[in-house]
Amino acid sequence: MDTDATHQAADLCTFIDASPSPFHAVATAAARLEAAGFIEGSPGDGAGARYLRSSGSLVAWIAGHGRTTGFRVLMAHTDSPNLRITPNPDRSAHGVQQLGIEVYGGALLNSWLDRDLGCSGRLAVRDGDGHRELLVRLDRPIARVPQLAIHLDRGVNTKGLVLDPHTNLSPVTGLGDLEHGAFLATIAATAGVDAADVLGFDLMLHDLAPSTLAGTGDEFVSASRIDNLLSCHAAVGAICGIVDEAGGPTPVIVLYDHEEVGSTSATGAGSPVLSSLLEQLLGDASLKPADSLACSVDGAHAVHPNYPDRHDAEHLVHLGGGPVLKFNASQRYATDAPGAARVRLAAERCEVPLQSYSHRADLPCGSTVGPITAAATGLPTVDLGAPQLAMHSARELCAVGDVPLLGRLLEELLRS
Repeated sequence: MDTDATHQAADLCTFIDASPSPFHAVATAAARLEAAGFIEGSPGDGAGARYLRSSGSLVAWIAGHGRTTGFRVLMAHTDSPNLRITPNPDRSAHGVQQLGIEVYGGALLNSWLDRDLGCSGRLAVRDGDGHRELLVRLDRPIARVPQLAIHLDRGVNTKGLVLDPHTNLSPVTGLGDLEHGAFLATIAATAGVDAADVLGFDLMLHDLAPSTLAGTGDEFVSASRIDNLLSCHAAVGAICGIVDEAGGPTPVIVLYDHEEVGSTSATGAGSPVLSSLLEQLLGDASLKPADSLACSVDGAHAVHPNYPDRHDAEHLVHLGGGPVLKFNASQRYATDAPGAARVRLAAERCEVPLQSYSHRADLPCGSTVGPITAAATGLPTVDLGAPQLAMHSARELCAVGDVPLLGRLLEELLRS
């Protein structure tokens, strides 16, 4: 295995493990940007490398000394499907303490069974007459969703497992009756604050198994949240890699929240986060779309060796085969011919192999932030990403070799 690829894959594992929630992902990205010389600021700060964060989203850019009329934009998202904690989560039944949860995004529900789960997110804590926000992370197995024994569900292996998210996914957390507020008290103690001062929270469960290299030759990355922290990791690395270079269209990365639930939020792709930034960076100049390119960087479906019939035989994407351009005639992906040409030329320059993906015509296709951003900004937009298996599982899989290939292509797209 290539030593550089292994090193970058291990760094991806570190990035993912530091980012169990979108808020932690933003903090992880911000720390890496600052280490590369970025300063937290605003578009009005003038030339230099800046970043701005808002809740679970982050934008970063490198402003030149002259007026810009074009941009190179990399977009990814910080959120992943998971189990989120309800506002009044404490409950108990039959001598067992449990948590109320709500499924976030299109999670593969069965993948959350029989896993040791921790909790992470943010707290809004009383601060005088106002409040302040705190990140919180509890990395011990406080919750578990036990599967029903096969002796009580004899048809599970022949008829399939069907889970009701409201009644079948409530995790167990302890024994005995649970007092109202007990779970929040545990979380507050972890953050070092009084539970009475917690005015609100955004909390979610995460798998405690660490990210790792896997396979007989360490060919795979096995981790939670590869969709889409792999793209966040690559985008941050790409803009950090060109921080000392000047000239050309303004490089920008934007890491959105809430992609997995439709992007309609104050910090999702449906918000003015990116449009506002671009307008301020343009000033009184006019945008020239021909000088710009936006890339929605999200996971792509690698062909599953056990289910090859679920894929279009002429568009089979392989793990380890390099980044993937994604196409869809109904604009579920934003790639068009000119955009594809620009990405292919960039891939040729940096010697990165490129694959093409089109969804089976008889299966509904997922979407990304690409079409939303294209409609909101008018920027020429393409959809691309690294291939993976088990997308939306609590534990996903990608190839070690694809990690540096994606990073190299994204850096070239920002530079060119």
